[in-house]
Formats: sequence, C-alpha cells, structure tokens
Amino acid sequence: MLTTINPKLPMRNKNITRDFYVRQLGFHTLTGADYDNYLIIEKDNIQIHFFLYENLDPQTNYGQVYIRTNQIDQLYKNLLNQKVAIHPAGHLADRPWQQREFSLLDPDNNLLTFGQSL
Repeated sequence: MLTTINPKLPMRNKNITRDFYVRQLGFHTLTGADYDNYLIIEKDNIQIHFFLYENLDPQTNYGQVYIRTNQIDQLYKNLLNQKVAIHPAGHLADRPWQQREFSLLDPDNNLLTFGQSL
C-alpha cells in the first residue's frame, strides 16, 4: 500500500536552498508549489520537501536522506564536473553493505547520500 517517500528537511533560506538544488544538482521546483515557508523540488522520480527553520544551526543539523540511483558513476562524474563539493569522508566508493555510494552536504548541512547496489 505504500507507494513513495518524500523526505522533509530543514532550510534556513528558501532562495539559497532552491538555488543549490536547481543550479548545482539539477532539480527543479515542483510546478504550482510556491509556498512562503515551504519548498518542494523534484528530479526524475523523487521529491524532497523543505520547511523553513530560520534558527537552524547547521553544525547541529542531522538531516539526512539516502537517494538511490542506477547511474552512480555518471552522477558522481557530472557533479564533479560542475564543481559540486563532495563530503570529505564521502567520496565514491564501494561499501561493505553492498552499495557504491558518495555523499555531499547542502547549504544547511543536510547530508545527501547517493547509492547504487553492487
């Protein structure tokens, strides 16, 4: 009965968050979803929702989302070519849990991990 999941992450500034996801990661804003304190972005078959939390301290933010892909090497290469910063401990690698993955941080320190099954 469950069909999909749309994670909700905190953001301090809607314009900065939208710019990062659209310009650097290739997402787009959900059509018809322009809300003052809420942002919905999508790419391919996923959506990520953001709620305004102006007092968020990025150093204490533990927001995380795991995004599965079927083209991990190409995605990683594209992000490197666009000069997107990869998390220092999250460069592309095969993990013991049978995933090939990498991670990056958004402007509010939300951790995005991209993975593909080995």
